[in-house]
Amino acid sequence: MTKADIVNEIVKTTGLDKADVIKTVEKFMEIVKDSMANGENVYLRGFGSFIIKTRAAKKARNISKNVSINIAAHKIPAFKPAKVFKQEVEKLPSE
Repeated sequence: MTKADIVNEIVKTTGLDKADVIKTVEKFMEIVKDSMANGENVYLRGFGSFIIKTRAAKKARNISKNVSINIAAHKIPAFKPAKVFKQEVEKLPSE
């Protein structure tokens, strides 16, 4: 599902104006992104949390040059689904 699909689904189920829904979805994503860029986690009860994880420093290998490189510790954005969310996904049939 794409952002456009989400917008169309909201328009279809709520009857709201498509332009307003697009603005709302865009603003939501901007707020989540800006909050995380400022070091804040975003918690949506019943849905999940957008959290900042810290990856430890490690050594890696560039196999094309056969050289060892150091990767510094860094932070990455992550999503942790709520328990209810996980349970709904677990109900899906296996492929």
